[in-house]
Order: sequence, then C-alpha cells, then structure tokens
Amino acid sequence: MNATTFQTQEVWQFLTTQAPTFALRAALALLVWFVGRWLIRWLVRVLGRALERGKKVDAMLSKYLQSIVHFALNLILVLAILDIFGVSTTSFAALLAGLGLAIGTAWGGLLTHFSAGVFMQVLRPYKIGDVVSVGGVTGVVKDLGLFGTTLVTGDNVVAIMGNNKVFSDTIKNYSALPTRRVECTAKIAHSVDALEAIERLKNALSLIPHVVTDPAPTVDILQFTPEGPLLCLYAYANTEDYWQVYFDIHKMIVNTFKQAGYPVPETPTVQRTV
Repeated sequence: MNATTFQTQEVWQFLTTQAPTFALRAALALLVWFVGRWLIRWLVRVLGRALERGKKVDAMLSKYLQSIVHFALNLILVLAILDIFGVSTTSFAALLAGLGLAIGTAWGGLLTHFSAGVFMQVLRPYKIGDVVSVGGVTGVVKDLGLFGTTLVTGDNVVAIMGNNKVFSDTIKNYSALPTRRVECTAKIAHSVDALEAIERLKNALSLIPHVVTDPAPTVDILQFTPEGPLLCLYAYANTEDYWQVYFDIHKMIVNTFKQAGYPVPETPTVQRTV
C-alpha cells in the first residue's frame, strides 16, 4: 500500500465517520451565531430604550454601558460556539480573568474615578451650568465626564479634578434651590442707636431689587465688638441674582449710614500705665 492510497483511506474514513458530526456542529454553530447576534442586538436596544426612558443616566454613560454589554455578550457567544466544536473554554476564561486583573491593577486609579463618575451620572448631585463647591474649588460646572469634572472658577480659571475626589468629599450645590440667603454685616459705633440703625437698614433692605419678600429680610445684632455692635443683614434672593444683591446690600449700607450721619466706628485706645 503506497502513501497515496493510505491518505485516501484516511480522508474517506474521516468523511464517513467525522464529517457528519462536524457538519452538524457547524450548522448548530451558525444557528447559535445568528440567533445569538439577534438576541444581543435586541437586548442592547431594550437596554438603551430603558436608560433613555428613565432620564436619569447621561447619554454618554448610556452609550458606554451599551458598548460594555454588547462586548460582554458577544464574548459569551463566541465562547459558546467554541464549546460546540469541543474546544475547551476553561483556558480562555482563565486568560480573560488574568487579563482583567492586570488591567484593573494597572488602571486602578482611573477605575476609581470611573466608578465614582458612574455613580455621579446616576445620582446627579449637580449638572452642567450649576455653581458648586467640590474638592475645595468653587465654580461653574463646565463638563461632567466619566473620569473627571471640569469647573470654571470665578476668576476664569479652569479646574479639573477626578470624580473620586469629588464624590468622596462634601458637595455644595448653590444652584439646587431657587433662592439663596445673602449674608452681610455692618458695624456701628457705640454712640449710634442700634435699634434706629436696624430700622433704617430694614426699610432700605426691602427696597433693593431682586430681594424676595418670602422669607422676609432680617436685620439684627450679631455680636458686640470693642468698636461697637456688629449688625447682620440677611436677605433672600434668586440664585442667579445672588452676587448682584450681595453688592447692592453693601452699597445700601454705605448710603444709609452716610445719610444718617453715623460716625465711623473706631477702635478704643488702651492707656498704658507706667
């Protein structure tokens, strides 16, 4: 028996014994592939619609989550098809687990910021355009990404910080409520009648534009100092008018005291004994 005849017998033996099984597995694999791909597209589409209908997840995060789910399901589908052909997927699973661990260790810092960014996208403690104080920085939210938040401070400086730092610290959102309380102080001399000064300031405070009437503005004695009583002025204003009202109150204090002829508080001199 020559080599050609031996090879022909091997091919014929394979066709008569293994080919039907292989063809059946190939047909099953194709069926699983097309059905699986259809199910994956359907599931991803349903997930996208659910996230869009909830309106609590940012559009960028929604697309990112859909991409992750799409990749994971396709990976599972490929492993299932390999299993149909009798290929052991245990080694592939171990390889993927090791790869995921290596990536997680190398990108540990970025993943913490990403995780915090996901929670921030879901919980929405602030949105773009809000005035916030986070991580010791106060400014307007310019961008809210999955890894970091961008603020523009009052002196027009861009500040970028990781979301983990933002989420692990106290977040103050000055734009969350429609009104804010404006707090100012004014000091008067001992010779000035404090009750008269309070009445004058109350009347003038209610005339300042953008000061809301509910809650009503208040003026009272905050504390006593060596120069004289320190008065506090509290007025509520719309959030967008906060700084305008803040500056207007200080101008009003100067004008009111000037019209009343109040003296400037002076620090009492201390006489030293020899």
